[in-house]
Amino acid sequence: MNDENLKAELLRVALEVARRAGELLRDGRPDDLAVAATKSSSVDVVTEMDLAAEKLITQILAERRPEDGVLGEEGAATEGSSGVRWVVDPLDGTVNYLYGLPTWAVSVAAEYRGETLVGVVEAPMRRETYRAVLGGGAYVDGPAGPERRLAVRSSPSLDQALIGTGFGYLAERRRRQAEIAGQLIPGFRDIRRGGSAAVDLCDVAAGRLDGYYERGLNPWDYAAGDLIAREAGALTGGRPGSPASPELTVAASPGVFPPLQGLLEDLGAWHD
Repeated sequence: MNDENLKAELLRVALEVARRAGELLRDGRPDDLAVAATKSSSVDVVTEMDLAAEKLITQILAERRPEDGVLGEEGAATEGSSGVRWVVDPLDGTVNYLYGLPTWAVSVAAEYRGETLVGVVEAPMRRETYRAVLGGGAYVDGPAGPERRLAVRSSPSLDQALIGTGFGYLAERRRRQAEIAGQLIPGFRDIRRGGSAAVDLCDVAAGRLDGYYERGLNPWDYAAGDLIAREAGALTGGRPGSPASPELTVAASPGVFPPLQGLLEDLGAWHD
């Protein structure tokens, strides 16, 4: 299978997986939804629907692509033999979902030999599906119509930039992140905290944010959104010279990215 055929096949599967998991989460949410478990802290929660969505995703992937590997937030971790690995967050924005807030998504990325080829972010409450293929641009299907090509907003000066961010679940990290945000906000138009890294990265791609940064993300949080942002014209990375990572993830329009990344480096936003 050549690269273009592989990309097309992976995109087809990613769209199916994201759509079906999104439908399950949207239509199957019980009125009495409760926390099923906690992870890094008492406020880092997992619901029964996170687990159900990941189970559905892994079942579909096993049927469609049985030789692929899978890395999922809620514990799915299988080695494959095909060179393809799926990096999946079945419910990005769990706390929003738990509280009935609309900003949550299913994030599905497909890597081949370590390079992300396909990314899909399904945001059911927005009725939007974001997708990108490496080298093929980024698109969104939604209320404004199908296959709308995404492009980042023209870069403003940093003092006119709207920047998204997020906060971790460990108390000391959250305190440090709040201090960083407090130092940054006087130099920006404003800061937004949406609660879903995948959606924030897509908002950079769609021109709804000029930039975004966060410390403490995992690969399943940013794998799909990072590709979508890049294919829409954003620059992405971590600390200067490094790719996005749990240490730091940054995405922004080309004129905003260098000064934003520089400020984050100077402030030490990459450590607790």
